[in-house]
Amino acid sequence: MNISEIISQNKGTIVDVRTPDEFRGGHVVGSINIPVQELTQHLEELKALATPLILCCASGGRSGMAHGFLSQSGIECYNGGAWTDVNYYKSLQK
Repeated sequence: MNISEIISQNKGTIVDVRTPDEFRGGHVVGSINIPVQELTQHLEELKALATPLILCCASGGRSGMAHGFLSQSGIECYNGGAWTDVNYYKSLQK
């Protein structure tokens, strides 16, 4: 299953790893905000979320870093890239 299918079928959890200010400026409805620099402090919370986690940010760079860290921590996750792309896939939701 690819990212667009996971999102459009409402599976898992969308985690936006941008700063709170960026998140307030626009985000995917239903997503949660945990900045990439705070992931280690929220690891147990992240492990308790519905998986897979779909990670997003402004362009895919920070979500790529988050993907590497969370994957190594045993969490099923995908780099969704830009939040606007994830938002588009969410708009196709069945």
